[in-house]
Amino acid sequence: MLQNGLAHARVWHLVDARGKVLGRLAQRISVALRGKHKPNFHPTADIGDYVVVINAKDVVVTGRKRTQKEYFSHSGYPGGEKLIPYDKYIAEHPTGPLYKAVWGTMPRTRLAKDQIKRLKLFEGSEHPYEANILRSYLPEAQSQADAFEAAAAEAEAEADAPLSPAPEPAKPAKALKAPKAPKKK
Repeated sequence: MLQNGLAHARVWHLVDARGKVLGRLAQRISVALRGKHKPNFHPTADIGDYVVVINAKDVVVTGRKRTQKEYFSHSGYPGGEKLIPYDKYIAEHPTGPLYKAVWGTMPRTRLAKDQIKRLKLFEGSEHPYEANILRSYLPEAQSQADAFEAAAAEAEAEADAPLSPAPEPAKPAKALKAPKAPKKK
């Protein structure tokens, strides 16, 4: 019997964007939204998960993108172009750059419009989906310290434990005898 219940379920992921690089984070979020990490992925099937991103205003851009990157929009009228620098855009729309980056990694299909609706962006660390979260990708410094202490205690306990007796050496194998020739009559 197949045991792939989570492959068919929509799992809620919690991601902390503080200090993460914008494009790399957007690509990973897009994989979860589309369901590409699941064994039963198909491009025409909508099997992706929910992704809740906190601290979306604290994403990092590399190089000189903070001063050189511009966001383009157009009103639809002649001469209606608008170019907004990254700094001004993030001040007006704190979650905007991450949303646009994730949208840019999605395929250009009708299905992507349904998949992007499962992306929940929050500029701070508070969100209303705490009860739904199954997988959390938060940097848990305290839990890592606890895990390190537990591993150290386990190693110390193994070092203090009495040694078990050595196993008996294996008995040498009996030499094989050549088969006897049949007697002549």
